[in-house]
Amino acid sequence: MSVLAQGADQLLYGWGRTAPASSRVLGPAGLEQLQELVTSRPGRGVLARGAGCSYGDAAQNSGGWVLAPVAEVVIDIRPAAGTVYASASVTFAELLSAVVPYGLLLPVLPGTRHLTLGGAIAADVHGKNQRRDGSIASWVEEIELLDGQGELRFVSRSRDPEAFFATIGGMGLTGIILAATLRLRPVRSTLLDVTARRLPDLDAVLAALDEAASQYSVAWIDTTAGGPNLGRGIVERGDHLPAPEPMAEPDRLGYRPGRLLRAPQLPFCPVTPVSARAFNSLWYRKAPAFRAGLAGLPEFFHRLDAVSGWNHALGPGGIVQYQFAVPAGEYPVLGQALRTLRDYAPFLGTLKRFGPASGGPLSFPLPGWSLAVDLPAGDSRLRSVLDDLDGMVAAAGGRVYLAKDARLSRPAFERMYGDLTAWRAVRARLDPAGVFRSDLGRRLGLC
Repeated sequence: MSVLAQGADQLLYGWGRTAPASSRVLGPAGLEQLQELVTSRPGRGVLARGAGCSYGDAAQNSGGWVLAPVAEVVIDIRPAAGTVYASASVTFAELLSAVVPYGLLLPVLPGTRHLTLGGAIAADVHGKNQRRDGSIASWVEEIELLDGQGELRFVSRSRDPEAFFATIGGMGLTGIILAATLRLRPVRSTLLDVTARRLPDLDAVLAALDEAASQYSVAWIDTTAGGPNLGRGIVERGDHLPAPEPMAEPDRLGYRPGRLLRAPQLPFCPVTPVSARAFNSLWYRKAPAFRAGLAGLPEFFHRLDAVSGWNHALGPGGIVQYQFAVPAGEYPVLGQALRTLRDYAPFLGTLKRFGPASGGPLSFPLPGWSLAVDLPAGDSRLRSVLDDLDGMVAAAGGRVYLAKDARLSRPAFERMYGDLTAWRAVRARLDPAGVFRSDLGRRLGLC
């Protein structure tokens, strides 16, 4: 049976559940099937989709084909080389379960373990150690990419570096990522030595992050505090233990996420400006001024994953995450953003110090600061407020994270990401007929 007769029509959502799109969904598929689909050049194009963890429309293709999952799960660990080869549809949870028993760890861990490897590369994800260790681009050795002519390419820094950096952070618009090889980091324990400090304002939080010498650091911000308490929060720092903890790790190392709690699917949004302020204030005040202790991998890296489907708990309106980065000297933009958003029920905020960029034209991190704020999407005023913030971020030389975006305008995007002539030329070489498309790509003029 021809691949064009397969698949099923489905309504797909991003994690924020704000922009559903109907597509023809196929997967997993073999290489010959994928080549047939790509070379047939379907009218609305083809897009590979991971776990649907992007908040907006990055993994949606209205009226076109979506590959989900792209391929069967394949994991090949090479302990002597300190690398792992895995198919694009493998999740970080599956990778961690496979590599940790060998005393190896993925060097970049984003905020959810449900993310797939292909999606992580397409978004050039980062973690709490971006300042020291970069984004996932720094650790990818090779990408298996199916281009727009159905040709299988093996892309690396040494073999076609232009295609390598166009694909990492390229949001799936240069081809179908089939698999990749990653370098791993050796670890001797699955526990981290963690300290947490409660700090009274944004200046103190920024100073603590700037001074942090630990491998991992992040701040959890009270997004509703104002006045002298603006930006108050808790700064966490973490480092791997140099050896196993005998009582907690008597046997070989392992990755054990634990049991999940199920979030309720509410018919209304429980987060209002009043409840958001109450939650943030309680969360801040109950934290000790200083805490030191041990934390496991799931607890430290993937705290929100402990609640399954938490994005449904905010009601049918969905969630918007506004995440942006600005250069180090433009830190006043962080305070202005917090002041602007505090009346729109922001219920979660995180702040990180970023280091050098990866070199990908569409990659998000830049040397400076990154602030992410989660808000209910139902307020009709929010769109114009975020449009104004876009202008402020762009004027400061910053940018919005495309993997979290659902509403950025094309002019604002072009101001933030600058001249993409070189990226477009590489995309045209890899996909001359424009087979690979997404709703985000159409919205921003990338495809």
